[in-house]
Amino acid sequence: MATVSPARLSRERHRGLELLRATEAAALAVGRWLGRGDKTSTRDVGERAMEEALLGMPFDGHVVIDAGGVADPLSPGRRVGVGRDQVDLAIDSVDGVSLVAKGLSQALSIAAAAEPGGIAKPPPCAYMHKLAVGPRARGAIDIADTPENNLRRIAFAMDVQVADLTVMLLDRPRHQSLIERVRLLGSRLVLISDGDIAAALMTAWPGSGIDVFIGSGGTAEAVLAACALRCLGGEMQCRPWIRNQEESAALRAAGFDPEAKLGIADLVPGKDVAVAVTGVTGGGLVRGVQYHNWWAETHSLVMRAQSGTVRDIRTKHHVALDPRDAHRLV
Repeated sequence: MATVSPARLSRERHRGLELLRATEAAALAVGRWLGRGDKTSTRDVGERAMEEALLGMPFDGHVVIDAGGVADPLSPGRRVGVGRDQVDLAIDSVDGVSLVAKGLSQALSIAAAAEPGGIAKPPPCAYMHKLAVGPRARGAIDIADTPENNLRRIAFAMDVQVADLTVMLLDRPRHQSLIERVRLLGSRLVLISDGDIAAALMTAWPGSGIDVFIGSGGTAEAVLAACALRCLGGEMQCRPWIRNQEESAALRAAGFDPEAKLGIADLVPGKDVAVAVTGVTGGGLVRGVQYHNWWAETHSLVMRAQSGTVRDIRTKHHVALDPRDAHRLV
């Protein structure tokens, strides 16, 4: 029988836990900006906190996806970490900057890692059409089909009526027709202003109350959601949303069929995928950061696709304070 070195086992078991330090750091920093109405500062403090945490990680990390944008310090192509174990990274220090600024729920921090090449470079388009479900409806979706047929198949797979399904969508003018079609079919509908990573993950999280996420949203966010859904056993299909001739040409030049369906295996082909998620403002997936007298509490999920392990972690941070105040703890 082949043996696995303790060092390799340690890396495999704890890569998600290493990422947890980064998502916790971002969440703790961003949580202080709840409701302040300042999206720029909210994004900046989250990026800085995550960057600082990732720089000290015991791996050689290559940032493949940063949902924050190309101008951020952790933009694609950046290398972070101090170790030799090479990993690809997909990160979003704050999914739902507007949610934090407005004091709304569902914002979170997320980071994913996989072996080199395990997280695909996303299609060169800003948005994609998405359809996500949990394990019970896996195999029942086809993004090329109509929303009505998809919801009927999902309901059949879950052994419920279509009217029993709860469908989540981003509340956008572009979705108005889709919203009306879901309403006419009789399914329950939950509209959100931002945060479609959390929305996709809730379809696969027991007790979230969300069965289906559908609609168009950010391409980088689609890949991050696919990383987590792979760990949770859910399914997601995407298709590029072509808004102009330039995007169509860019997709073809990059080798993508603009009409092709992209599943989780296309977006996240790696086998050893690990994801850490920490709540910022709370919601149906994880609780938000809570601040107390000289300490703070975070709620996170750490998951790994290869083993199917999901850890539900609540952490007390007794040094999650302004450095000028930290001396009061000792």
